[in-house]
Order: sequence, then structure tokens, then C-alpha cells
Amino acid sequence: MQEYNDLKRGEKGAWISIIAYLLLSVFKLIVGTIGGSEALRADGLNNATDVIASIAILIGIRISRKPPDLNHHYGHFRAESIASLIAAFIMISVGIQVITDTVSKLIENEASTPSILTAYAAVISAVVMFFIYRYNLKLAKSTKSSAIYAQSQDNLSDTLVSMGAFIGIIGSLLGLTWLDLVAGFIVGVLICRTAIGIFRDATHTLTDGFDSQEIKRMKSSVANVHGVEVVKDIKARMHGNHVLIELTILVNPTLTVEKSHQITEDVEKYLQEHFDVHHTHIHIEPYG
Repeated sequence: MQEYNDLKRGEKGAWISIIAYLLLSVFKLIVGTIGGSEALRADGLNNATDVIASIAILIGIRISRKPPDLNHHYGHFRAESIASLIAAFIMISVGIQVITDTVSKLIENEASTPSILTAYAAVISAVVMFFIYRYNLKLAKSTKSSAIYAQSQDNLSDTLVSMGAFIGIIGSLLGLTWLDLVAGFIVGVLICRTAIGIFRDATHTLTDGFDSQEIKRMKSSVANVHGVEVVKDIKARMHGNHVLIELTILVNPTLTVEKSHQITEDVEKYLQEHFDVHHTHIHIEPYG
């Protein structure tokens, strides 16, 4: 099935992120420690925990690929959303730790001037993460993977974090020694902000939330399908990266069962072609 092939493709994005984060975290932590930059060290610590978050996403995608069984009749697609949730928890815990550490050093006035080497490291990291962000964003759109989309947003956040670290380092080199610590604080805030966004999207999906405007568009569109007199009710929810639709439509009561069934097939085909919905359950009632 296409959805399982998409999930397999999505694993590539997770693996690329894991390898990049692992290499960049070691690079930043070493250079940040030697060069005396709190912002770069905070960025490196962020990447170290991103490795764990990316592994959680990879595991979630692999579980999602498992076919339906006796206990999971709809498959395991929601494992993607759970993986995104775990990634959000890991990210926000790191963000809070970075914020508390930098605030403590600001209060104690422990600022120091970092080496120019740390500025180069921050720029290189930002460029690398930007290209990975673009790759994963394109992959998420083509596979409709919520987990890979969360991964791409984390990649974007890391790009901004590295640029923030670069600005803080340059500021310190120009005499504003406290700016490196301020950049570290901003890094922590950006990490938390990204984590909250991923958490919000994942919980919205897991609690069967769905875009109300999209529901309205579906309802008005289905009402135009030949044979549908009225769309009495419509419900939708996300199952991983798949939309599940439940419809109640009213049709002419004089129609045969065969013709009524043909209308349901026309509705299913319409939703698939115009809204990319592949899982539709339709209930028919007599009109009037």
C-alpha cells in the first residue's frame, strides 16, 4: 500500500537527522567548550537531545508501518503522533535546562569572551541544518508524515538557534560579553517554543481534533455529488497521516440498493480525488 511505502521513505529523513545531530552535537560541544561559548554549548546540548528525539520519531515511523492486527484494526499509524509527542517532551526539558543555566550565569555575571572559532562553527551548523530542514520539509509534504513534519520544524528551529548563537558570539567579540549568555537564553526559548508547537499538533491529532474549515469544505463539496440530496452529518479525524471520514447522506428513497450503493462509491471516489481521503465510511438514509 502507498501509505506504507511513504512511511518507509519517511525513515530516510529521520536517519539523516540522527546522523547530522550526532555529528553536530559533538562538534559544537567540543568547539564551544574549547572556545568558551555558552551559546554554542547550549546549541550542542540541544542537538544531543535531538538525537534522542529523532530516534523516537524513527521508532514511531517503524511501528506505524506495522499492518493491522487483532488489537489494532486500523493499523498503527498513530504511533507517529506519539513519537512526535515524545520528541516534544524531550525538547522542552532541554529548553528549560538551557534557560535556567544561562539565567544563573547572567545573575552571577559569569560572562566571558568566546573564540572566533565558535562563530565559524555556529554558521557551518546553521547552513547544514537549513539544508536538512528543506529536505525533510519536502519529504513530509510528499509522504504526509506528521512525524517527519515535526522533525523538519525541529531542524528549522536548530537553524535559527545556530544563527542566534552566531549573533551572540559576534556580539561578545565586539565587547558585549553578556550577549553570548543572552543568545544562550534565546536558544532555550526557541527550543521550548518549537516543542510547544509540536506538542500542540500531536495532542490535537491524538484527541481526534480536525480542521473545522476543512470539514465545511468537504461537506459542501459532497453535497454536489450526483444523487446526494443532503449531507446530514460528517465527521473526520486523523489517523497518523491519514484522514478517516464518517458520512451520513440522504438519498432518494425510491432508489434501489444498487443505485444507492453506487452513490456511496461516487462520494468515496470524489473525496479521494479532491481531498486525498482513502478511508470513508458512509451511512445512507432516505431523503424526506
